[in-house]
Amino acid sequence: MIPAITALLVCQLLGEVAARAFALPVPGPVIGMVLLFLALLLRRREVPAELGATADSLLGNLGLLFVPAGVGVVLHLPLLARDWAPLSLAILAGTLFAIAATGRLAQWLLRRGGG
Repeated sequence: MIPAITALLVCQLLGEVAARAFALPVPGPVIGMVLLFLALLLRRREVPAELGATADSLLGNLGLLFVPAGVGVVLHLPLLARDWAPLSLAILAGTLFAIAATGRLAQWLLRRGGG
């Protein structure tokens, strides 16, 4: 489990370094997830069992991981109240984009798989 957590944290660290070094508008952990995804694609094998088990364990405790984000939202309520309109628009647009992208991906996978 320790090597798998180390791999996840290294990907996150590399993403954070890239985001800060190149002043990217994307959070470092997101870049880290993309790096992990690319590394797994390059392996062209199944996800290592230890990494899969570690990821499943983290997903099982996902609710706990939202507590700091919830505290951050509460701490910044005045800011959220001030900028509610653009935030609402961004949430709506992001949700619609995610639904459309998921639908397109599902269509592509169904055509590709013939099912």
